[in-house]
Amino acid sequence: MALSRIKLSRQIDLLLNDRTLANWQTKKGSKNMVKRVGIVGMGLMGQAFIHNLSKSQFFIQGFDVDPKRADQLRQQGGHPVDTPAAAAKDVDCLIASLPTSNIAREVFLSSNGIIEGAAQGLYVCDTTTARPEDSESLFSDLAEHGIRYMDSCVSGTSTMAQEGDLVVIAGGNQEDFEACKDYFSGFSRAAYFMGPAGSGARTKLVINLILAGNRLALAEGMVLGEKAGLEPNNLLKVLQDGACSSKTMIDKGPKMIKGDYSKEGQIKVSLKDSRLMLEQGQLLGSPMLMTNIWSQIVQATYEKGYGEKDTVAFYEVLRGMAGLSERPGIDDVSLVKPE
Repeated sequence: MALSRIKLSRQIDLLLNDRTLANWQTKKGSKNMVKRVGIVGMGLMGQAFIHNLSKSQFFIQGFDVDPKRADQLRQQGGHPVDTPAAAAKDVDCLIASLPTSNIAREVFLSSNGIIEGAAQGLYVCDTTTARPEDSESLFSDLAEHGIRYMDSCVSGTSTMAQEGDLVVIAGGNQEDFEACKDYFSGFSRAAYFMGPAGSGARTKLVINLILAGNRLALAEGMVLGEKAGLEPNNLLKVLQDGACSSKTMIDKGPKMIKGDYSKEGQIKVSLKDSRLMLEQGQLLGSPMLMTNIWSQIVQATYEKGYGEKDTVAFYEVLRGMAGLSERPGIDDVSLVKPE
């Protein structure tokens, strides 16, 4: 009798699970199928993708090496899984957001990697800021398994990402790009097709180079203004209202003034990206004058223990070079020096 009750209980559980899946498969009051998305890498950007895709009623399953991220995914209505392979199973599109292209390659191709769970025809949108040649290589390797890979980099900070204010820049096959527009619109405000595989990654490096120049120019000007005795908030208002105004001033100017280094990006990531920019410049024979200076400043900032801090933490290094006292920053969890 007890065994019969257990069997009945399990049958009820299975029935409820089937109904839950059915509810996910069809939008309420709509005949359109709910799109199923896998996420691999649920850091600052990955969490923002999940936030916006959830609001857009996507079914989301995700993997991250940090178990805390699984709890964050559950809180947003998503479904944590144990491996990248499981994240790629039974979904229409997989979005990867990983620290480096070397890590991305391992996550895609190793044991329990994405390739082991993916069905033929799976769309892969890799938002990793990567070495373009690595993106080209992944495109070819995954194509052999029928997987449709695009280097789908994004332009915007994690705060912008949380608000859905991202721009996607993709490289790969144009028909795959067109097929993925619904996924892109779930977490971004615009998407551009840039050309064959590697084009998205190359565009992202150009964007980051120009962004670095904007931030460096703003910081240098603000330090000069402080040395000259100008009130920083008034100076920033004038800059924002004048010919040199930029989005960087709006996003990063107040953080520089306050010493707010709570992370929207990270110095250690900017250092990695600067090296990729310099590598491309050397490979293509293109001058990288400002980028060389930027890379050295970011390196110095990293060595001072700001690696986990927001990119604008380099402002403290410039202030120090000008003889101004170093501020701990309002996000001062003890500064950790690199090993």
